[in-house]
Amino acid sequence: MPELPEVETVRRGLLPAMEGEMIEQAEVRREGLRWPFPDNMADRLTGAGVKALRRRSKYILADLDTDETLIIHLGMSGRMQVSGVKIGGFYHDHQPEQKHDHVVLHMSGGGRVTFNDARRFGAMDLAPSDAVDQHKMLVGLGPEPLGNDFHEDLLSERFKGRKTPVKSALLDQKIVAGLGNIYVCEVLNRVGISPRRSVGEINATEIGLLVPAIREVLSEAIEAGGSSLKDYRQADGELGYFQHSFKVYGREGEACQTPDCRGEIGRITQAGRSSFFCAQCQR
Repeated sequence: MPELPEVETVRRGLLPAMEGEMIEQAEVRREGLRWPFPDNMADRLTGAGVKALRRRSKYILADLDTDETLIIHLGMSGRMQVSGVKIGGFYHDHQPEQKHDHVVLHMSGGGRVTFNDARRFGAMDLAPSDAVDQHKMLVGLGPEPLGNDFHEDLLSERFKGRKTPVKSALLDQKIVAGLGNIYVCEVLNRVGISPRRSVGEINATEIGLLVPAIREVLSEAIEAGGSSLKDYRQADGELGYFQHSFKVYGREGEACQTPDCRGEIGRITQAGRSSFFCAQCQR
């Protein structure tokens, strides 16, 4: 599933086609994806202007001049494909309709935005803009890890007295929003903390390392266009490249890349997810 860097990369790719433009026509080609689409979604989107395009956790939010916000979740294999406008230095012509093109937005600037989702685990919904934070997919989310509300004192408070493994705690969207399996593995390796450690055992010095490491890893991944493992593509169809910088994720059995460490990357399962780490330098 795309994590924060992938979703942020897609949002940035959508900006030239969507922000400040009007949806001249919305095509909705099925009743829903993971959940049913809202009633009359095509009619509610057609003619709406996109005032702003932002991200909350792993969701893209398009604030419309109809006082509604379009919520987009990519799910496991969802792609937002842009054609007809220039993204960076690239221009892509409109492509023939594909089998899994479920929602198509024809924009006033000549661009076309297509939501393609082969596995149909993605989602779209509409909510009143002034109450979008209370939507069932967004309510209760923790602070953004790249925002000012995420800091050492907050993490210390949310870790205090808990026995939860640090890997599970950082994946808890109520503690911090947007972190996923890949980047938590990379962060914990960077700071030398085992994913099995209880958060209540992590001291202030280690928390002081965790917060900037989270920001650094996410920022580096965004700069690289995210990580492409299976289905993920940027809005212009290009792959992300951060997977080439992985130190531990997916590297079971390989030598640890931490300087002066002679350990080997191992894998354990935590809450049904694979955790990759070096038992020698991550304590």
